Amino acid sequence: MPVLAQLFIHPVKSTRGLPLTSARVELLGLEHDRRWMLVRPDGSFITGRESPSLVRVSAVPTLEGEGGLHLSAPALPKLRVRVPPADAPRLEVTVWKDRCSAARAGEAADRWFSQYLGEPVALVYVDARMERPVDPQYAGPEERVGFADAFPLLLLSRASVEELNRRLPRPITVEHFRPNLVVEGCEPFAEDGWRRLRVGSVELEIVKPCARCVFTTVDPLTGVKAPDGEPLRTLTSFRRSQGKVMFGQNLLVRRPGTLQLGDPVELLG
Repeated sequence: MPVLAQLFIHPVKSTRGLPLTSARVELLGLEHDRRWMLVRPDGSFITGRESPSLVRVSAVPTLEGEGGLHLSAPALPKLRVRVPPADAPRLEVTVWKDRCSAARAGEAADRWFSQYLGEPVALVYVDARMERPVDPQYAGPEERVGFADAFPLLLLSRASVEELNRRLPRPITVEHFRPNLVVEGCEPFAEDGWRRLRVGSVELEIVKPCARCVFTTVDPLTGVKAPDGEPLRTLTSFRRSQGKVMFGQNLLVRRPGTLQLGDPVELLG
């Protein structure tokens, strides 16, 4: 039986992945995952696709008080950012084709990230007032997502990455693909055929494969794009479907709960 081998959150969209041994699963996905995001003054979202140096920023959730983040990045002082209060100023932001209202994190965070990226940016937060529906083609009208690209969770099998590495000129890690859940104990690409899962006490539904982009070519440690376009170039040769490169699976949460490394992954359908 497959088991849960790794867990990752990315508290600020496109920043460094944070490995965990356990995580609470909410309807929006893993607690703290992609609840913060950087935007330009017009509200358009910023990701590692065009700003790959974001992967060198560490954002660690805090448990003190009402929560927030501890931020660190090369050549900058560390910064503590608090969760915006209920009456915080708001900003209309866009994530792909979605437009929603998010809470602003404050001037200190804006200055810190603007200095790091070398352009004016603002840090925004998924608060209780923000509503961003999941694509209705794949989910019900009540389904919501935070600042993830499209769905609350992303799953990948370790065997699929190993099979990809067998074809690559140099190996890469699962972190190139920024998954939330990594499973082991199955055949390569077995997850393509999965539909409903129970992981520990959590129930999940796989709704569609994940389309991959140039962000996969960014080294998760250095923030440098691979000049040869790998692993996207090799993935294109054998994982292309309907004009897109597919690798990993997007999920919706059907029963929240808590995940632990080593939890069995039971296939329900």
